[in-house]
Amino acid sequence: MSNLLRSQIVTAAQSWVGTPYVHQAATKGAGCDCLGLVRGVWREVMGTEPETPPPYTRDWAERSGRETLKEAASRHMEAVPVDQAGPGDVLLFAFKAGLPAKHCVILTTVIDDPAARIIHAHEHLPVAEVALVPGWRRKIRFAFRFPGAT
Repeated sequence: MSNLLRSQIVTAAQSWVGTPYVHQAATKGAGCDCLGLVRGVWREVMGTEPETPPPYTRDWAERSGRETLKEAASRHMEAVPVDQAGPGDVLLFAFKAGLPAKHCVILTTVIDDPAARIIHAHEHLPVAEVALVPGWRRKIRFAFRFPGAT
């Protein structure tokens, strides 16, 4: 079942490709941000979201200094070593050293594949599947697995 669940997560994430970027949104085809993408995939694959995030500003991580995204992921997903992340796992990125993670993506391949790919929503761009290039790899802080996707 775990491989089936991983496949379902990746397929669901790929179905969001092209969705416009809209801050705090989580609606396939209409708009989402990076968290909204993960929330939408969760709804499609797992069912009802376990919690609704509070409103957040674009600079929430810089202002709070807390690992809010990591804390939320920890409540509902299994933390895994980054080097063991696989298809369907969620990666959290920090854009600058010393700041909390504030960007999330869904991995579509195993992380140690040189051609690894991610699906994400990035400000000003629609959801896309892109290569996990060295610039992105350097920013990975945490990895999480959907429940049941062992």
